[in-house]
Amino acid sequence: MVKIYVLLEDYSGYESPFYAQHGISFLIEHGGKSILFDVGQEAKPILHNMRRLGLEPNNIDYIFLSHCHYDHTGGLLEMLKAIGKRIPIIAHPMIFRKHFVIKPCLMDVGVPFEREEIEQYAELFLTNEPIQILEGVYSTGEVREREDFEKTNLEVYTLKDGKLIRDELLDDMSLVIRTSEGLVIISGCSHAGIVSIVKHAIKITGEKRIRSVIGGFHLIDASDERIIKTVEKLKKLDVEEVYTGHCTGLKAEAEFLTDYGEKFHKIHSGMIIEF
Repeated sequence: MVKIYVLLEDYSGYESPFYAQHGISFLIEHGGKSILFDVGQEAKPILHNMRRLGLEPNNIDYIFLSHCHYDHTGGLLEMLKAIGKRIPIIAHPMIFRKHFVIKPCLMDVGVPFEREEIEQYAELFLTNEPIQILEGVYSTGEVREREDFEKTNLEVYTLKDGKLIRDELLDDMSLVIRTSEGLVIISGCSHAGIVSIVKHAIKITGEKRIRSVIGGFHLIDASDERIIKTVEKLKKLDVEEVYTGHCTGLKAEAEFLTDYGEKFHKIHSGMIIEF
């Protein structure tokens, strides 16, 4: 049994007691262990939603960070304090790099903490390679082979030798869970491209059955052509079910709903997904 709690999402659902905030956070329970996947931009709404769900922060065993953006990492320090014990944080080695946008003004949108602050409370396990975290639960590592149509068009930058250069968001990683029905793939924003991520998951696991993809797909500013191609290619890969929201965008969600029907689900804070 795999149980996934949506601890934080941009949408809280209809007549909901849960808090919403731009960002994402999931809690994954599998084999008696818990992985906190991303931590939103603040811990407060996550902790509120955990209380509503009857979940205790000190039962969290691992934290997985999908990429550097503040709306996925900003709640990290307060969540670590709430957890109250040293646990491993799995992330890409580049996650603490400087990361900026320059429109409408120069602004740091990366991890809002220095590495040394985090190391006071947790053990950093930084790798760009696929690794098994729990039995049947894997980090994809860096997704190096990306579909041409999915290459990021985000205007984001980093610093190298004192110069501002384009950031390709190579730190984007996802989680893959083996189930008896196929793979469940969980992504934060899918900056590597959700189709590329699914293909990469198949490659590292050898499993071609895709039970579900869950998370943000960052199609909010994508062209109609890219949105249609994304849905078509996921269908061709036999992705059975889609749970999405956050940065996916209304047009893309509408396209998924049209193609997937009852197999499309809009995620929201407080949602519980079981496989």
